[in-house]
Amino acid sequence: MNEKYSALFTPWKIGNVEIKNRLVQTSMGGTSLFGWLEPNHFDKEAAHFLLNRAQDGVGLILPGMQCVKDQLGIPGRKWLYKNDLMFKQLKEYMVDFHKTGAKLFVQLAAGMGRSMAINGWMTVLHKNDLLNKIASPIVDVKYCCAAPSEVPNRWAEDVTSRALAVEEIKEMVYAFGQTAKKLREAGVDGVEIHAVHEGYLLDQFTMKNWNKRTDQYGGSFENRYRFPVEIVQEIKKEAGADFPVSLRYSVVSKTKGWGKGAMPYETDFEEWGRDMEESEKAIKYLGDMGYDMFNCDNGTYDAWYWAHPPQYMPQNCNLADVQHIKKFTDKPVVCAGKMTFEAGAQAVAEGTLDGVGYTRQNLVDHEWVTKLREGREEEIKPCIRCHNGCFNFSKSKGTTNMQKLDDSLHLARCALNPTTMQHNRYKIVPTRKVKKVAIIGGGIGGMECALVLHQRGHIPVIFEKEDQLGGLFLTASAMTFKENDKELLAWYKREIEKAKIEVRLNTEINDIGTLRGFEEVIIATGSVPRTMPIPGFEKCLSFTDLLVDKKECGDKVLFFGGGQSSCEAAYDLVLAGKHPIIVEYANDLVTAQATCLANTSFLRDAMEYHKVPVYLQSTITKIEDGYVMVKGKDGKEFKVECDSVVNGIGFVPTPIAGKGYKVGDCVAVGNLRTVIWRAWDVCMKI
Repeated sequence: MNEKYSALFTPWKIGNVEIKNRLVQTSMGGTSLFGWLEPNHFDKEAAHFLLNRAQDGVGLILPGMQCVKDQLGIPGRKWLYKNDLMFKQLKEYMVDFHKTGAKLFVQLAAGMGRSMAINGWMTVLHKNDLLNKIASPIVDVKYCCAAPSEVPNRWAEDVTSRALAVEEIKEMVYAFGQTAKKLREAGVDGVEIHAVHEGYLLDQFTMKNWNKRTDQYGGSFENRYRFPVEIVQEIKKEAGADFPVSLRYSVVSKTKGWGKGAMPYETDFEEWGRDMEESEKAIKYLGDMGYDMFNCDNGTYDAWYWAHPPQYMPQNCNLADVQHIKKFTDKPVVCAGKMTFEAGAQAVAEGTLDGVGYTRQNLVDHEWVTKLREGREEEIKPCIRCHNGCFNFSKSKGTTNMQKLDDSLHLARCALNPTTMQHNRYKIVPTRKVKKVAIIGGGIGGMECALVLHQRGHIPVIFEKEDQLGGLFLTASAMTFKENDKELLAWYKREIEKAKIEVRLNTEINDIGTLRGFEEVIIATGSVPRTMPIPGFEKCLSFTDLLVDKKECGDKVLFFGGGQSSCEAAYDLVLAGKHPIIVEYANDLVTAQATCLANTSFLRDAMEYHKVPVYLQSTITKIEDGYVMVKGKDGKEFKVECDSVVNGIGFVPTPIAGKGYKVGDCVAVGNLRTVIWRAWDVCMKI
């Protein structure tokens, strides 16, 4: 092991429970042991995943949050503690789990309140009392969206959450105690309460601007924090004073208002949620009331990019605030949020942190702890913070949660590793007949195919027309804040070399019939930029021209299209001191269904904060030297001056003719999840 990481592998204690190392898998929706939004049950897929993480060496594992009552009320709104069979299965599971030496804290939740990611049909039910009553034996939307007060839903601004009744709060407090008691009897090592964190239900109770109650759960500091205090006290009463209770805790909310977050370098804003002054008081108070650990980060669903940092956020973005808040409690403190191994180890060694949260890294690489411990850091497949598989809840202006229902029920998958939470569907099965396979295209899709085929025992050969591997991902990873993308590209190249996979660079294949000696062919030729028949379109720069070839673009760079690629490139230019402009046909930036709100809200907030001119519901009608003509949503044309124009209207597939399997964007333009999962789907058939 590299000595600089040694502090991560030292023991520590939460209450009287010793944890073998400082590595904590913090909770993520979808890894719940008792189901996610389904009726509660013992989830064997999640159990398999969590056991594997323990076998790899994670010290403390926190499954995904578990509401003490079925959040959607399916069927009959069953309480978690009433499912005796589930706890019996858990007790049997814990025997094997504890053989790994890891500890398991189950995360219990009160609910989501206004953060409930409701979709279109749920909005209809919420707005119609009669329809909601008819549907209530299956789903009670007004229950699952209930909040401290009547406040707007994060995902549907025109939906107002109803206020929870005191009787409902008391029922939940009782349920926390009963559930924790049964968890301890089943052999679980502790619980974590979710959460005074991320703007979930308990967090909503604690904040002045969110909680307008006038009863014992609103008003004063003590009243606003009463709900989480009553929960920990009930757990200690029912499960035992020595049963550890952690709290998922957001140090500061980084929130400027409903749906508005603060940039990581923004300091002159008025905090709409919990500020540092109150947080210093709150963490001591909550510790004194019984909480044994604080699992910390920042943010709310309105500033979601703090709690689920995309690649645009700085490394270790929450660390300084968490290190500060540790000074105000005598309980152990964990920090999560784009943590690097180096920073985590250094903080533990210095005593400014007790544990370090690495969650999405566990989805990407199931052996990363072993690799780190054995000094094989270069073999660790990096997380790129894309959220394409783990949490792709998406939203744009005027929409609710646009995610497909199937994806809502199946979170915690991984764009880069299809085997995560799908180990029976995606697994390496050695081939019975070795085949030599030609792979046309050396982008991510082609390289993933080569590695999977190699693991199965086939002989892949990559044909790449350029002088290096990477394809369009070379452009996608070129921005200054894409350090994880660059690491991923380097990882692929090292793995291809280590596997001794033959690569033929500067070799373009336009006719599959010219290939000889191959039993199968995979076409992974990717996509190319779309074009439009408007005057002057040929003057446009491509993203490759702008980001890789560094062609002269001037100061005012206009992006024709406001999708994710354009907004990322525009943000990169902002950081470089330039002045981008965006023209977008839709009514919002980044309206793609599969792009997580944590990513899109950062980009939208960044464009607003940096005062980037954005013309929505508009299109370009003509491109000239030094300006473009734009038709606005009112149908009128106007001139916008600029130094250059970047084609950001999207991409189209570029398959080549001939018989062969197709993978990646040459099938249909998507993201890394569609590219890599399609690669596995194909390679499992060969």
